[in-house]
Amino acid sequence: MKHILLFILLSSTMYLFGQQRSASQGTITGHLLEETSNTPLEFATISLLSPTDMVVVTGGISDDKGMFEVKASFGTYVVKIEFIGYESMQLDNIVLSAEKPTYDLGNIVVGESAQMLDEIEVVAEKSEMQFDLDKRVFNVGKDLANKGGSAEDILDNIPSITVDVEGNVSLRGSENVRILVDGKPSGLVGVGDTDGLKSLPSGMIEKVEVVTNASARYEASGTSGIINIILKKDQQKGVNGSVDISAGLPENYGAGINMNVRRKDVNFFLNYGIRSRRGPGRSLVTQEFFNPDAKISLSEQIGDRDRGGISNSFRGGMDYYISENDILTGSIIYRVGDDYSDATTLFRDFNNNGNLFEISERVQDEVEDETNLEYELRYERKFKQKGRKFTAFVQYQSSEEVEEADYIDRTFDASFNRLEELPTLQRSRNAESNGTFLMQADYVYPLGKEHKFEVGTRISLREIGNDYYVEEEVDNRWQTLLGLSNNFIYDEDIYAAYAIYGNKIGRWSYQVGLRAEHSEVITTLEQTNEINDRTYTNLFPSGHLNYELDKSNTLQLSYSRRISRPRFWYLNPFFTFSNNRNIWGGNPNLDPEFTDSYELGIIKYIGEASFGSSFYYRHTTGVIERISFIDSTIVVPGGEEGSVVTRTLPQNLSDENSYGFELTGSADINKWWRLDGSLNLFAKRTQGSFEGQNFDAQAFSLQNRLSSKMKFWKDAEFQTRFWYRAPETRTQGRSKSMMSLDLAFSKDVLQKKGTITLSVRDLLNTRKYRYETLVGTRGIDGFFLDREYQRRPRQTNLSFNYRINQKKQRQRGGDRGDDGGGNGGEF
Repeated sequence: MKHILLFILLSSTMYLFGQQRSASQGTITGHLLEETSNTPLEFATISLLSPTDMVVVTGGISDDKGMFEVKASFGTYVVKIEFIGYESMQLDNIVLSAEKPTYDLGNIVVGESAQMLDEIEVVAEKSEMQFDLDKRVFNVGKDLANKGGSAEDILDNIPSITVDVEGNVSLRGSENVRILVDGKPSGLVGVGDTDGLKSLPSGMIEKVEVVTNASARYEASGTSGIINIILKKDQQKGVNGSVDISAGLPENYGAGINMNVRRKDVNFFLNYGIRSRRGPGRSLVTQEFFNPDAKISLSEQIGDRDRGGISNSFRGGMDYYISENDILTGSIIYRVGDDYSDATTLFRDFNNNGNLFEISERVQDEVEDETNLEYELRYERKFKQKGRKFTAFVQYQSSEEVEEADYIDRTFDASFNRLEELPTLQRSRNAESNGTFLMQADYVYPLGKEHKFEVGTRISLREIGNDYYVEEEVDNRWQTLLGLSNNFIYDEDIYAAYAIYGNKIGRWSYQVGLRAEHSEVITTLEQTNEINDRTYTNLFPSGHLNYELDKSNTLQLSYSRRISRPRFWYLNPFFTFSNNRNIWGGNPNLDPEFTDSYELGIIKYIGEASFGSSFYYRHTTGVIERISFIDSTIVVPGGEEGSVVTRTLPQNLSDENSYGFELTGSADINKWWRLDGSLNLFAKRTQGSFEGQNFDAQAFSLQNRLSSKMKFWKDAEFQTRFWYRAPETRTQGRSKSMMSLDLAFSKDVLQKKGTITLSVRDLLNTRKYRYETLVGTRGIDGFFLDREYQRRPRQTNLSFNYRINQKKQRQRGGDRGDDGGGNGGEF
């Protein structure tokens, strides 16, 4: 409670420091008409400028009837009217006063630009990728391959990001990445993992921001960077939105609606998506054991898996414009999922002579029920001074997930004759609950045109409970397996504050920041009464130095210190029992990783092409790696006599040095052909040991993507994308190469109000995860494992998007970036 009171006191002090008395206000109104047809000109931009320096003071957008209404303090203004394809208009000496608080401009006729319409269409085409100095922005809507998919599919299509076989997300080869939604943690992503990404429909997402070297404004979590998913939300006056419907094979059905209603001082927004999916997968594992006395010398494991279910995602809220400078936003997110995971694994065991002597089968039937609820209240105040702003929000999220699984084990001889009369029956239950309370306040104070000071505070209080147990039927009675059952509780409280100072002198601009975070993390294993208390306070400095070589070239040098606290599933000792010979679990004794990150980047624009390149280096201490080993202390009931159990646990190693070069770019070859591509070359060296075994490793790898989009007839587009990942050496083995080819076709219909898209993901069916694991020394002890796994086969989707009172998004591919999405980049 004292920490909460302290936060409220700090936030109130910051607000009072930035508060200024609102001046009396007036209103400027008007009605825009298109010159040739005399019809309303909707969604045009109206800006109010100061006549002394022509700086934008405030503004608005015309509604579907061409009407507009802009509130402003008493004074003299220049009114500027703009719309793509039409001549800009400027009206001078518009005065609001106590004597005349309302100024009606009447009917304003706007004429088309002299520039040809087809040329305007080319300039207006929106880029999939936009550059900014501290981030890259990927516009989801323009990537045809994303239609009908999920958030997981979207991330897997973004340069430098990969999603592995378990659904773990990596950025530049590192899994220590922080994933946010609208600039904040969210249960839509998942609790302790990223499972929620596969349930979040792509139709709810507007864009994704990738920040590789974050400033002190951002929370310090995520040593490789931050991925910020921006959900769709509009603030145009009137009623507008879109509807999405999709169907695909293997089974993938979805529908969604994004709506916005703006009436004077109130804006309502709504996103809803429902998704039914089925993901058949197949795996092949060959495991060779080196112990000459082992009963099993070689084991083949053939797995068939079917995961799917139905999920509903809802997000709704309201913006209330208290005044032209004050906005209060309330929102709620609700997600419910009803999923299943069925699997059958066939074990073929060979003796030292290479003869098949036993076959066993393990069948899993699992159901998963999940609910997630989030509430948020946000306040924003903009001051008359440009760039001066105070924001604060309070968020609470809670979630519950229950997984229940039944297992059946049967054993056969080499001729597939039953060796036992009755099968072994087991069952597991995993009940997880999460509660998170988050408060944050930020204040930006400009000291000059490009000179600013910024401060902020943040409190995050989180508790996760996980009750996991495994039972086996013995003599018609269920008995708990104590070695695999426990109740795990995770408490995490983080208190933070930051300050940033930035300025520009000539072609040089710089920004320095410092963030302080105090962490209190306690984990408890209730059945064994094991308590692990980790409390630490850390400082996280950051710095950005920019130099403008010329108008089309900018050079940036940046540094930041980051932390990666062990994720919940990395700490939880028990959470899966699907394969009783290869057990995965967590380690409650893990310490956080700390990374010092350096990056040198350049952004260059050449005509209709834009390129970004960067050299980066990261030094990480306390590196967390998943280590596999043979655990002779575990005898799993249901496992065959003489079978070997391997365990995989995360461990802190010594340190890691990683460095690389990244190149991204986009170019309009001509009016109908556009290319986007990326290349990431990286190397890393890991040093460390575990239980006397050396785990030093060196790796070099690359990832690249190339996308081509062509307009081969009116309002139709054809897109191809090729993706390749080279082999990579790891601590205990290596991952093998992987590639895929995607195709998509779209056509505008219904007078450009609708779009039909047909896409094929992994056309050649080559997107298979393949890796090798080597534990110990060949011929002495340990094992060698070769695994191939396909999460899902080739996917074909057909989708339809219909826009309600919306124009098809048209901005430009040469964009230099934006304001940081829905939160101005302030996390």
